[in-house]
Amino acid sequence: MRIINRLKNNKKDILIAGLGLTVAYLLIVRNSDILVPPKIANNAEVQNAAKALDANSLANTVAPNEGYSVDINWGETGLKLVQAGGIDLEKFRENYPDSDYQELLTYLTEKKNEGITITPKNAYFWVNTLWALGLTQKSDVLTKGVMGTEYQDRIGNFASTGGWTLGKRDAVSLYSSTEIIPLTQQQQDLVTEVSGNIYRPCCGNPTSFPDCNHGMAILGLLELMAANGATSEEMYEASLAFNSYWFTTTYVDLAYYFETEKGIAWEDVNPQTVLSAEYSSAQGYQDIKKQIGNIPGTENVGTSCGA
Repeated sequence: MRIINRLKNNKKDILIAGLGLTVAYLLIVRNSDILVPPKIANNAEVQNAAKALDANSLANTVAPNEGYSVDINWGETGLKLVQAGGIDLEKFRENYPDSDYQELLTYLTEKKNEGITITPKNAYFWVNTLWALGLTQKSDVLTKGVMGTEYQDRIGNFASTGGWTLGKRDAVSLYSSTEIIPLTQQQQDLVTEVSGNIYRPCCGNPTSFPDCNHGMAILGLLELMAANGATSEEMYEASLAFNSYWFTTTYVDLAYYFETEKGIAWEDVNPQTVLSAEYSSAQGYQDIKKQIGNIPGTENVGTSCGA
């Protein structure tokens, strides 16, 4: 991690030769900044500074309270989901009785010409709503992918299917049954491509094999975005954001890893890289976790997921 020490010098350029150091390790002072050479930057003081990063501060970066918004037109998506039986409105109302959810429930009862915003408080609502969408929407990922081909006779045995209890119809009959969102073949192909590169920390499979609720929810999100003309880069960014609200502890750990081990701030990481199997799959994350151990304050960072 690069450490920069500040030194006032009336904006003059000064070269300070370190005693006993070769020319290669000169301290270069420019515009009042001293760049500490690698030998010094690896000492115990720097390591302790890295460890001073705490989970609470990282959580505010990874999953900020103000939320993450996706610039789409939700339109009649919720109304169509209810009409198709993907969502049982009464079950949803029973599942979300608090007043905080009343405005969110209008996404299922009204036309909304606006996007969606995920926050720590509503992440639970969106994982279920997008789960219903991913499950019900007619999709090449579901019909031509691993679940629809290799497991065609066992579709109902997955957590993302057998675990869905908030619809009016059973999950097997809902599976890729209704065109909630019209998608061109080009858009279907884009969803197929991007979904194959997005993993989640609860499983070892990509979104193109959505065998759990989070995978199916991300599939629904990708389909929404594709229909609204999003690029693959925008889809990766949004998927990382939603994953971060559903698995906050995981992505706080990964933010810590990138900051301390790679010298990359979270806002500068490549979303597609972080969503790869190397970091976001269950095994990939566990490998990273073994390297960094427990970081300060992790026990105070919560997560939101699952129905």
